[in-house]
Amino acid sequence: MMTKQLEYFDRQTQQIQQEQIYGGAFLRLLYEKSIGKYLLPILAKPAWFSKLYGLVQKSGFTKRKVAPFIRKYGVDATEFSRQDFKSFNEFFTRTLKKGARPIADAALVMPADGRYLVIPDLSTCDGIWVKGKWFDLAKLLGSEALAEKYQDGALVIARLCPVDYHRFHFPCDCVASQPRLINGYLYSVSPLALVHNIDIFSENKRYITELQTQNLGTIQYIEVGATNVGSVVQTASAAPHAKGEEKGYFEFGGSCVMVLIEKGRVQFADDLLKYSAQKIEVRALMGQPLASIS
Repeated sequence: MMTKQLEYFDRQTQQIQQEQIYGGAFLRLLYEKSIGKYLLPILAKPAWFSKLYGLVQKSGFTKRKVAPFIRKYGVDATEFSRQDFKSFNEFFTRTLKKGARPIADAALVMPADGRYLVIPDLSTCDGIWVKGKWFDLAKLLGSEALAEKYQDGALVIARLCPVDYHRFHFPCDCVASQPRLINGYLYSVSPLALVHNIDIFSENKRYITELQTQNLGTIQYIEVGATNVGSVVQTASAAPHAKGEEKGYFEFGGSCVMVLIEKGRVQFADDLLKYSAQKIEVRALMGQPLASIS
């Protein structure tokens, strides 16, 4: 079971850090207190709460929150391509200066800034945050046939926190399909929530895009919505794309990107293997090495 403090390994500093959880008290109320079972059906299952919250974050008066947020969470403002945000959502969906996220030579790179866990072989996985608890792959993908194809494949989970850069990118050269929407709820994807219900991944609203690649087979790229995410915006078309190209962005809220890879295609970076085996996330930046070809 997860401890009260969330820890992750920071690839930049090479140190274990404690996560500052934005809205942590609210999340603990929802997922760790008895009153949460009454509040969750009202706040997470219907879309109205997240839509309303998203609209509030787009209003002009929320821009006053930007500077205090940057100071409190140590966000690097020198990376921003602009500083004149008209709302908190504009800050949240910010773009970065050219070169702020160099793209590594690795076959597969990080698709987003976030906290990463990798599972090299799904057929041997005994759970992520809680031993023995796993989600339904067929339900996640909306397809029994796809689930069978990837049942012994590899999985990447990138958890984006509100403090992170919230645009997501293609992890490799590929030809992308049209994203496929599977409607669902909007539960939090924080480990504070996932430790109580790992099925959140397969219950939340999500988009699935198939990436056809030259050397890595067919990859399933999944964007998972979460509590207070106004929407998932797809900016890329169904077409060929280069590694590191923008695919889309999440509006306000924590969220998640998942990448499913066929069996035997990749070898994950050593730090990801080491810390994922200990159920510790690795914080990494978009464009950094994720995996090489097996």
